Formats: sequence, structure tokens, C-alpha cells
Amino acid sequence: MLEQTATATAPEQTQSHESIPHGTICWAELASKDVEAAKKFYTELLGWKLTGSQAAGMNYTEIVVGDKHIGGMYQITEECGGGEMPSHWMSYVAVDDVDASARRTEELGGTVRVPPMDIPNVGRFCVINDPTGAAISLVKLSGA
Repeated sequence: MLEQTATATAPEQTQSHESIPHGTICWAELASKDVEAAKKFYTELLGWKLTGSQAAGMNYTEIVVGDKHIGGMYQITEECGGGEMPSHWMSYVAVDDVDASARRTEELGGTVRVPPMDIPNVGRFCVINDPTGAAISLVKLSGA
């Protein structure tokens, strides 16, 4: 499941990047085995507006509420481990320094699942597991 996240995009337009404080959940992302069905479900259930994006060089759909981009979704593909990966949501938390936060994760007994890496046109991120095994992404947006 976590290997897919390494190819995913991250927040672009939730708010001004400079205004996202360290520790703020700033993006939610759905990796789906059937993204078209997910789009239909969530737009009908929640009234979300969707817009296409190529921010990280992949086919990506951003979720828009009002004038805020709050998340995204993408199709799980075979190239990113799709055969065994279930559809899942991932939260992104803004941090001041992804690399330092990854090191601190390990000091506190967590695990770095996807090491810090750059996402073109987005920023730098990693995926961690807390000591209980729960996964979350840490992100430092470009320009933040």
C-alpha cells in the first residue's frame, strides 16, 4: 500500500503555502482501484467538484470545495504495486523539514516507509508509520 504513495502527488492549492503551520493536516488523497467509481460516489455523496491535474507528471484528480483544493485521487496502477494494494485514503501533514521529521520519527520508535523524496512541482515528502503501525505522509510544499 505505501509504495503507491511514493508516486502520488501532494497538496498544491489548499491555502497559501506560507500559512500552513507545522503539524497541520493539509491534504487528503485517495488511491483507488476504480477512480471513476470513486469520483461518482464522492461527488454525489459530498458535492465535491473535481478538476484534472498533471502536477506530478501523472493523471491526477484534485478535489475542490468552494475555492479550496483540499485533496486528490488517482488510479492505482500495476507499476506502483497495484495488484495487492487496496483502495485507501492517505492524510498529509505539513512539516517544516521533511528530512528532520523522518529522522525524529525513527528516534521516537516509528518507521520511515517511503524515505524523503521530491515530488516535481509540489515539494518534498515521506511516508511514516507511527509506533502502532498507522501510516501518514509528511510534506513540505514548494514555496512554503
